[in-house]
Amino acid sequence: MDNTSFRLKIAYLTLTDPNDRHSWSGTHYYMQKALQQSLGDVDLLGPIKPFPEFIMGQLITGLSQKILGKRYNYRHSKMLAKGYARIANKRLKSKKYDLIVVPATSAFIPYLKTDVPIAYLGDATVINSHNYHKSLTGLYDFSWKETFDVEKMALNKASLIVYPSAWASQSAINDFKIAPDKVFTIPFGANMDNPPPKEIALNKRKTTKCNLLFIGVNWEGKGGPIAYEAFLELNRMGINTSLTVCGCVPPTEYKHENLKVIPFLNKNDSNGFELFTKLFTNASFFVLPTRIDAFGITFCEASAFGVPSIATDTGGVSSALIEGKSGVLLPLPAKGAEYAKVISEIFKDDEKYYNLVKSSRELFESKFNWDSWAEQFKDACYKTVLKAK
Repeated sequence: MDNTSFRLKIAYLTLTDPNDRHSWSGTHYYMQKALQQSLGDVDLLGPIKPFPEFIMGQLITGLSQKILGKRYNYRHSKMLAKGYARIANKRLKSKKYDLIVVPATSAFIPYLKTDVPIAYLGDATVINSHNYHKSLTGLYDFSWKETFDVEKMALNKASLIVYPSAWASQSAINDFKIAPDKVFTIPFGANMDNPPPKEIALNKRKTTKCNLLFIGVNWEGKGGPIAYEAFLELNRMGINTSLTVCGCVPPTEYKHENLKVIPFLNKNDSNGFELFTKLFTNASFFVLPTRIDAFGITFCEASAFGVPSIATDTGGVSSALIEGKSGVLLPLPAKGAEYAKVISEIFKDDEKYYNLVKSSRELFESKFNWDSWAEQFKDACYKTVLKAK
């Protein structure tokens, strides 16, 4: 059957409310909208949260950390996986589906009782997050084994696995021995309803001041101190530089007349999106020396505005920030002075700067948008689980 005309009946299983634009940084919402538009009719079967198992898991984890200083990863426990399945299996019986889509929560999958193909859409594996992400650091040995086993069961049971980065995809293939022909790398899109028109993004003009934008809810985890060091160094180099920090409040020792702090911004309401747009429109560079990141949708959003990004080559960032096209990647040990050097060289070279503005926007249009994601996901479905449709 022509896959351009056949609309699938899709069950969409999420831990949180998929209409909540704060859930998974908005990815649950924009993903299901993209599926609805391009692939089929989506039934939102979340939120799915088995409260007895959640409460038990939180109690065990909290007491364990307090008393023994070790972490129990209840989110990948067999107890919680069975709780997820208890609820999901009931909801899946309500209708006949062609495809089950599970974003973010692999523990939904192991105990599902269904013959319907399952597509798992994650951003990392537990292997490449182990001792990298805080939630998977300092685990008991038995908890790590259970975490690995639950994820392995999920990946084996899924008919299609999609990640936004090669970092995650290669982990599934190499660390879990998943068949490469069912693992696809498809970058996420920018999480916003109204990206700026192309002509506005490409009409970006440098000002005499180098305006740095840092967005993150975790000052330390997203490398705020390094961004601040870069900001100070650029001013010491004679480049008039400002730094806007959005989403968190730096510690009190971080003070400067050219430092502006916006503690919280909700880009999902009209006033918040207007400010969000203004911040990126006025930014010369988006700077995020992140310590931990599975992908980084904010890099896609920066590309939509034609703003070059300067960030850390860690985790899956190199699939969201394309070196030399939408910005520059620096090694994890790089300090503020190294960031300042890179920014200075680009800012002083008009041709280099505007080439990055142009290629950043081109990447957004060709790659970092949800329409592109949906088309690639549809192709992946028909190459794997839906060949007979």
